[in-house]
Amino acid sequence: MTRLGGGAAPGYGPVADAFVAGLAEPEASGAALSVWHEGREVVDVWAGVADARDGRPWTRDTVTVLFSCSKGLAALVLARLHAASRLDLDAPIASVWPEFAAHGKGGVSVADVLAHRAGVSAPIADLGLDDVLDSSRFAARLAAQEPLWRPGTAHAYHAITYGAIVEEIVRRATGRELHDVFAAEIAAPLDADVSLMPDAALLARVAHLTTTPAYTRRAAEAGEWLERAATLGGAFPRTLVDGDRGFNDHRVLAAGLSAAGGIGTASGLARIWAATVRETRGVRLLGDDDVARLSAVRSEGPWFFDPLPPYPRWGAGVQLASDATPWLTPASFGHTGAGGQAGFADPGLGIGFGYVSNRMDVADRVSSILQALGRVVRR
Repeated sequence: MTRLGGGAAPGYGPVADAFVAGLAEPEASGAALSVWHEGREVVDVWAGVADARDGRPWTRDTVTVLFSCSKGLAALVLARLHAASRLDLDAPIASVWPEFAAHGKGGVSVADVLAHRAGVSAPIADLGLDDVLDSSRFAARLAAQEPLWRPGTAHAYHAITYGAIVEEIVRRATGRELHDVFAAEIAAPLDADVSLMPDAALLARVAHLTTTPAYTRRAAEAGEWLERAATLGGAFPRTLVDGDRGFNDHRVLAAGLSAAGGIGTASGLARIWAATVRETRGVRLLGDDDVARLSAVRSEGPWFFDPLPPYPRWGAGVQLASDATPWLTPASFGHTGAGGQAGFADPGLGIGFGYVSNRMDVADRVSSILQALGRVVRR
């Protein structure tokens, strides 16, 4: 029998039950779920182990790699900068970063990179890990690169390059690091246990990631350019983790890779998304007009490279509800992460949702939880 930590508010027990039912091999992996409804946490549960190598249990304080859920958090930073007139999402990137205009990229807007339309989804030349861990060096390589397609005419997932580009945009526009803006203006006011550049104390609590055979097989079947977008030609293993390499490497996590390297708890992740649509712990991160701008469709349909349907839909750095990410209602928005992570908000229902795990799998462990949650909140 699975040992469950935490609990659920009265009436939300079926959501916690669905979480438990979806756990696979809790003796070898762990997971956590948090749901906030109308500004209060109604589900906060966890189970399993944080590290299968020594059996360290998953606890309330366990953090794990959020993978591309990090992109959604970075997008919230840029949305707030736009709302405060500190950055114009519709302006060319070159207006704050002139070097990015090289090779016909002068018209690429900030919103284009947020919607994966910038044409630099992967490097043409192979990059090593040291190239990637230096954000400014990584960004300079991308700025100097020819686009892979005519920018603005198509889209394809900028799996890792997204982060270096938005980090440099924030650096040029504000003189501050994106992870510092996130910490000061989003995580700290909410007391959210989430970081886009974790320190040693936070890394000491991070779960160890493992991959399933099914996940490894799917990674091996990725098309050439989708694989290159994730590996950058050799900086990362195709599965993103391999033993202590990739995103199990604390040097990678400490580098502040805002495309995929954020870490946090499910409660912290859900709390942030809750605060985008409702006042949460006295904080509202975005106004209704800001949410509408963030979640307006900017990219949908087939990608320029590789993937088959279902296709995600994109706003200004967030995934929108689609056949690929059904979530709760058509108005839901947020971001998923490799291996099953998910964080999103629903403005109509007043929901903030966070699910995290250290078991990278292709199995869908979130849909049954969302079905249970939908039944509860619509009663």
